[in-house]
Amino acid sequence: MSDTSHGTGGLAFDSKKKSWPNEVNIFFALIAIVLIFEALGQLLPYMNGQSMLFDMNTNRDGTILNVARLKIIILQVSIIGIIALGVTQVIISGGIDLSSGPLVGATAMIVMSFAQTEFLPTGSANPDAVFGSWALDLPLVIPIIVGLCFGAFIGAINGTLIAYTRIPPFIATLGMFLICRGIAQAWTRGQPISFPTEGYKFIGAGMMPVVWFIGLAIIFHFILKYTVYGKHTYAIGSNEDAARMSGINIKRHKVMVYMIASMLAAFAAIILSSKNLTAQAGMGPFYELYAIAMAVIGGVSLTGGRGSIVGTVLGAMVFGVIQSGFTYLRLDAFYQLMAMGAIIIAAVVLDKMRQERGMKR
Repeated sequence: MSDTSHGTGGLAFDSKKKSWPNEVNIFFALIAIVLIFEALGQLLPYMNGQSMLFDMNTNRDGTILNVARLKIIILQVSIIGIIALGVTQVIISGGIDLSSGPLVGATAMIVMSFAQTEFLPTGSANPDAVFGSWALDLPLVIPIIVGLCFGAFIGAINGTLIAYTRIPPFIATLGMFLICRGIAQAWTRGQPISFPTEGYKFIGAGMMPVVWFIGLAIIFHFILKYTVYGKHTYAIGSNEDAARMSGINIKRHKVMVYMIASMLAAFAAIILSSKNLTAQAGMGPFYELYAIAMAVIGGVSLTGGRGSIVGTVLGAMVFGVIQSGFTYLRLDAFYQLMAMGAIIIAAVVLDKMRQERGMKR
């Protein structure tokens, strides 16, 4: 009889039936997608033999890589990727969060109103000041704390509704989706808020969104893999009844998971508004769906109990390469939506097939 042990998600691992870790499969898929776009660039007549990721002719950056395109790919997924880190934890615990996109818009509006400078570079007074002079030129820590506390508050409401009233996560977070969008629009009656302080500008300047994304990914990778919080998250998503019988406080843990996810979405809003130097009520459109897509592409099971931060990071890169690849091929944006929808469906189907094979073993 083969030696077996229980791994993440509660599935038995048979040493005689070894398979690649899911993250390796996603990495290979990422390479394959890049090669497909490279091949299309060479084969399509109107592309004139252009390369997506390589710059063989000019060598402008001292490397054959197209550094500018690589930076764009990483930058365009970093902010949504931070949201995906929180969504990953929610899905692993057996839930779903649809409120993160509108939460970005609401948090951006609230935070920017406490991050405004009193005087413009021209020396004139800020014409868009939301509050009085007391809320201008505040220390950087104040708008950040305000934003994170607002995110924690929204997450606590989501988690409490789901854990204590047994409302399905889809319904609870869908309701919060509408509430947050309403808050964003009502905060200044739809008017954008601009002119942040120099300190606030630094948060999202240059490649800082990438630094935040990578740093948070490393932190939450270790938290999920090596801490009690992570083990309880996987246990609840794998089998909530068994987790309850083992002594885990299911309700408290769910509230904690949703609070962390919403705080990450709030922090993403801080970075986004800092990067754009403005806050608008419509910020974060489809961000919740893109974050879920990154997690699902990265191998997070929608049934809970399975997935990893590493997989989500790779899923974010797949997402970014596909977006950039469609732009590189000069295809319209609606084709990107079609492709992403098809990829999400394929990822869920593959996950279902993988689970069925695991049960048969």
